[in-house]
Amino acid sequence: MKSQRVVIRRALLGVSDKAGLAAFATALERHGVEIVSTGGTAAALEKAGVKVRTVENFTGLPEMLDGRVKTLHPKIHGGILARRADENHQREMRQHSIEPIDMVVVNFYPFEKTVAASHALADAIENIDIGGPTLVRAAAKNHDDVAVLVDAAEYDAIAAELDANHGAISADTRWRLARKAFARVTEYDAAISNYLGRHSGDADESSLGETFNLSLEREQALRYGENPHQTGALYGRFLEIAHQLHGKELSFNNVVDISSAMNLMLEFEDERRAVVAILKHNTPCGVGIADTLKAAWDKAFATDPDSPFGGIIITNRPWDMEFAHAVNELFTEVLIGPSYPDDVIAFLRKNKNRRVMTFNSKAVDRNEPDVKKVLGGLLVQTPDLTIEDPRKGKVVTRRAPTDAEMRAMTFGIKVCKHIKSNAIAFVAEDRTLAVGGGATSRIDPVYAAREKAARLKVALQGSVLVSEALFPFPDGPTLAAEAGATAIAQPGGSLRDDKVIEAADKFGLAMVFTGVRHFRH
Repeated sequence: MKSQRVVIRRALLGVSDKAGLAAFATALERHGVEIVSTGGTAAALEKAGVKVRTVENFTGLPEMLDGRVKTLHPKIHGGILARRADENHQREMRQHSIEPIDMVVVNFYPFEKTVAASHALADAIENIDIGGPTLVRAAAKNHDDVAVLVDAAEYDAIAAELDANHGAISADTRWRLARKAFARVTEYDAAISNYLGRHSGDADESSLGETFNLSLEREQALRYGENPHQTGALYGRFLEIAHQLHGKELSFNNVVDISSAMNLMLEFEDERRAVVAILKHNTPCGVGIADTLKAAWDKAFATDPDSPFGGIIITNRPWDMEFAHAVNELFTEVLIGPSYPDDVIAFLRKNKNRRVMTFNSKAVDRNEPDVKKVLGGLLVQTPDLTIEDPRKGKVVTRRAPTDAEMRAMTFGIKVCKHIKSNAIAFVAEDRTLAVGGGATSRIDPVYAAREKAARLKVALQGSVLVSEALFPFPDGPTLAAEAGATAIAQPGGSLRDDKVIEAADKFGLAMVFTGVRHFRH
């Protein structure tokens, strides 16, 4: 049975990152805690005026092997692992002159930072911590009697608890700290394993390695998963990128949609004009570019006025009141922008259910691997960061695209990349006109987009058609031309490319083969 409270009488401190440590050690001293510490940590504490007992004094042996062996000693681990209520353990401790250690404060050698900054394998190996994780595992295992801290963000809360409990730590806190400690060890080991797996000798270090480990902290429990009968939770650091300012708690599907919206907007990171995108079921249903958000919204909304109901709206610049009033006329699930002036956020908060988010693009690691669940495992791939320039593609028709058509292709490629395959988009250089996606054949999205445009009275005359994959038959360009398109951008590479090109020439279309495919399943 767990001790309800453990009075901290002796603490072992050994950290790589010393931020906040001196103040925490002073708080320990205030409760009469003896502080045992290792080389660099001991020196820093002594410089700050904290009384320290060195590990050499505690164990009777010096640090050795250039500091590789400091705390790997029975007097250290015996003092941590011994059960206080076990008479045999206590007898052995007295027999071997082992003193109990009630708290362990450790953070590890900065392996992750080292490999992020250096490509030298020797540097990485030297920054693999051995003693730290061993101490943490021991303390976490014996959390009935020992408190373990691996995060400097805990220092203030633990100091406050010591003050409130006359120098003691509760069982609930020790159990929470132990779980956090094991999670940190797992995260650290996963980083090491993943890095070394990329240095197995059979591939370059930028490739996917022979091991792939994930260790993510739960950020938020969700009401349910994709459907109400499923359980869901959010792990990782998503909420560092997308911060909620207002509204109901995020759902599983909200998170998926928000992620898709942010990924789409990242394609327009260098666009100086206002960009507005509308998404539904993590697929774009309208994107517009203009000098103002309201004008961009009008273009995006005109693509498909039906689908935005209950959708996601994202912008590349701070919201303004004119745009907020326009959006407010429509029921939406999530609004996303870099920021909101005070009057705009106050206005948007009048709708209690709508979620309002900020998007911190600088917090995005665009090199994170793309992971998909399959039965019995994970499919892992490098992210699709490619946005091809149609001007560098191959013009395969008799007529070359005009400058305006090239600009439309550039815009359309950015959008079409984020539509579920099979996908196409009819576009102008600053807006989507009709979108077709999620189809099981290459020609069906063209039919769907063309028919929706006709129903909504959206003119496709003079448009450009962009396809995320090749057209295998001449019916693609034929339908595009009949709809009013004047140019096509597609990867090319079909066995029947000659027939596809022949059809495009027949209708006077300009067509560019980009050589890049963007499947999205």
